[in-house]
Amino acid sequence: MKNSKIYLLVIAVLITACGLLSIYSSSYQKEGALGKIIFERQLLWAALGIALFMSISHFHYRRLWDLTYFIYACMLALLLLVLVLGIVRLGAQRWLKFAGFNFQPSELSKLFILIFLARYFSGKSAGNIYGQSEKMGIWRALVLPFIFVAIPMSLIIEQPDLGSGIMILLIFIAIVYLAGVRQKYIVLLLLVMGLSIPVFWHFLRDYQKERVMVFLNPNIDPLGAGYTVIQSKIAIGSGGILGKGWLAGTQSQLRFLPESHTDFIFATFTEEWGFLGSSVLLVLYYLIIRQGLEIAKRTTDSFGRLLALGISLMLGMQILINVAMNMGMAPIVGLPLPLMSYGGSSIIVTYAALAILSNIDQNRAIF
Repeated sequence: MKNSKIYLLVIAVLITACGLLSIYSSSYQKEGALGKIIFERQLLWAALGIALFMSISHFHYRRLWDLTYFIYACMLALLLLVLVLGIVRLGAQRWLKFAGFNFQPSELSKLFILIFLARYFSGKSAGNIYGQSEKMGIWRALVLPFIFVAIPMSLIIEQPDLGSGIMILLIFIAIVYLAGVRQKYIVLLLLVMGLSIPVFWHFLRDYQKERVMVFLNPNIDPLGAGYTVIQSKIAIGSGGILGKGWLAGTQSQLRFLPESHTDFIFATFTEEWGFLGSSVLLVLYYLIIRQGLEIAKRTTDSFGRLLALGISLMLGMQILINVAMNMGMAPIVGLPLPLMSYGGSSIIVTYAALAILSNIDQNRAIF
């Protein structure tokens, strides 16, 4: 429906505007022209994201079915390229430089994995709403798709980007459940994952282990690993009901809060706009997710249905994890807040995902 396209775009632009206000506020006092550059780049990425939304919303989502394996191959090529030519920042090699901008392939990988899994578990016919998962044995239902997911996930964790790796794993679990795979297989998967946690703990880097320990007790290292989350909670709590006002947040303005325009932008926004402002922001996110679920409910195609459900849950999980991380209710994993956090890769991928949602609704009964 045309209305869903306008609906999604308007809400996305409102959230993006909130992000731009917070990015400007947290960066305009930085030394030299750095703050201005940060804001102007995000403004450019937002404009490109909106233009991409308008373009992709006219691209029939069923073409993604035919392009799935090409998309998967491109994803692997980009991730491998990161390991060879990627730009290193703060000890992480996650970015590729393209046309003067840094791009993060792991953000694209979330959407690409979602497209791959939606095709894998859906029926070939555009009119098939039921898919084929119930007929699969454990090899085809879990093991084989997990191998396809584990390859890019391992490359992403190696960068290291544990947050995106976890998101891809959560997307896999969500799609397996939504596709109707037998519940005993899902229970077995969760059991194996639970038993594997002590093994994977030994493979985590020291700073990743510190983040988990700080989550359990932030005061264990208040001036080190626990500093950021403590400052984030101070910022959120000091915002009160109405907030301190735009450009008046002390934690971000006085630089007590690290990463105030990226991973912890929710704390920056809440400090300045208070409980009321953050509630409005969360309602806007809720409206996008609800619209995505309604689009999934309306479609008569298993591929479109899984794609719409997956996009909605992907955004929902990332929002939930980021907000919980800002409030000290989840470990710090470096996930951006969609449409809010500074970074071109995240905002471009989010607008592309929303455009696919829009097109699914426009073509839900037209094949």
